[in-house]
Amino acid sequence: MTYFLVAAILGLLLRFYPILGLDFNYRFVVHGHSHIALLGWVYVALTTLLHFCFLEKKKSSRTYKRIFWFTQATLIGMLLTFPFQGYALFSIVFSTLFLIVSYVYVYHFWKNIDLKYKHSKGLKCAKAALIYMMISSLGPWALGAIMNSLGPQSIWYRLAIYFYLHFQYNGWMILAVVGIFLFVWEQHGLEIPKKSFTHFFLSFNLGIVFTFFLSTLWTKPPFGFYTLAGFGAMAQLYAFACLWGMIKNQFFELSLTKLQTLLIKLVVAMGLIKIVLQLLTVLPYFSTMAAKYLDFTIGYLHLTFLGVISMALFFFMDYFEMFRISTKSFPWYFVGFILTEALIFYKGIAAWQGWGIFEGQGKLMAWATLLIPIGIAIMLIKNRALT
Repeated sequence: MTYFLVAAILGLLLRFYPILGLDFNYRFVVHGHSHIALLGWVYVALTTLLHFCFLEKKKSSRTYKRIFWFTQATLIGMLLTFPFQGYALFSIVFSTLFLIVSYVYVYHFWKNIDLKYKHSKGLKCAKAALIYMMISSLGPWALGAIMNSLGPQSIWYRLAIYFYLHFQYNGWMILAVVGIFLFVWEQHGLEIPKKSFTHFFLSFNLGIVFTFFLSTLWTKPPFGFYTLAGFGAMAQLYAFACLWGMIKNQFFELSLTKLQTLLIKLVVAMGLIKIVLQLLTVLPYFSTMAAKYLDFTIGYLHLTFLGVISMALFFFMDYFEMFRISTKSFPWYFVGFILTEALIFYKGIAAWQGWGIFEGQGKLMAWATLLIPIGIAIMLIKNRALT
C-alpha cells in the first residue's frame, strides 16, 4: 500500500505541475508514476495474494522472501531513477532486473503449488494470469530494438507499449483478480459448475487475446482488425455474463461485511463500464475519437486501474485481514476517484464537442486528485495504529 501512496503522490505532483509551475521533468515523473503504480502496488499485492492463497507455505516461504526483497530492491531502484532521468541506463537496468525476477517468481509459483488446490478453478485462472504477465513483458523487450532501429516516433514503438499495457491490465491483473476471487468462492464450499466455468474461461481468454486489436485501431488498419477486436469485446462480455451467472445465486453465502460487499459491487460495476467502453471503441468513429483525444484513453486506464483492479485489491486485503480498509478512509479515495474520472472524461468530451474547458478545471482536477492520496494515507495510518 505504501507504493500506492507514492504513486498517488507522484500523480498529484503531475496534476499540480502546470498550476504551481513546479520544476521537474514532467515526462520523467510520468514514467516513475506508472512504474510504481503497476509494479510497486499491483504486482506486489497480487503476487503476495497468490502466494498466500495457492502455495505450500513451509516449503516455499524462504525462497519467496528472497524473491520479495530482491523485487523491492528493483522497485526502489526504479523509484530513484525514473523520475529523475526517465528511460536511461540505471532505470533500464532496474526495470530489466525486475522483469527477470518476475520470471523467477512464476517458476517459484509453479514449483510450489499446494497439491490440495491442484484442481482449483481459481488456480487455473491464476496460472493463466501469470502466463499473460510473461507475455506482456515482450513489449518492454521489444522497445529497445524498436528505438535503435525505427525510433520512438515509429508506430511500432507505441504498439509495443500498448501490447505491454493490454496484457498487463486485461490479462495478468484482471485474470489474477478473478482467480483469487474464485479461490475465496471455493474456500466457502460454493459450487462452480464445470460447464459454466469452461465457457467463462475459454471466452475470457479469447477476449484477452482478441481485444488487443482494439489497441491497434488508431493505426486505421484493414477492416478485418475491427472484426477481430469486436469478436474480442463480445467474448469478454459473454465471459462477464458467465461469471455473473456462476455467482449471482450464492453470493450472499460469502458472509461479507457491508464494506466488502460494497467493494465487490463497485468492482463489478466498473468492470461492466470497462467492457461497454471496449465495445464502443470497436466502431471506427469511436476508435478514432479515443486515439485523437488522449483524455479518453487516460480515463479508461484509470477506470481499470483505480476502479476495477485497486478496489478488488482493497477487498482481498480486507477479506484476508492483511490490511484493513475502513469506512472512514475509503470514501476519501472513492470520491477522489469519481471526481477525477468525471473531470477527465469531461475534458475529453469538451475537446471532442468543441465546448472549451471551464475556468478552474485544472485546479479542480488537482484538488480532487488530492483526495486519493489522503484516503490511502488514512488507510496506512489506521493500519499502523492497529499493529
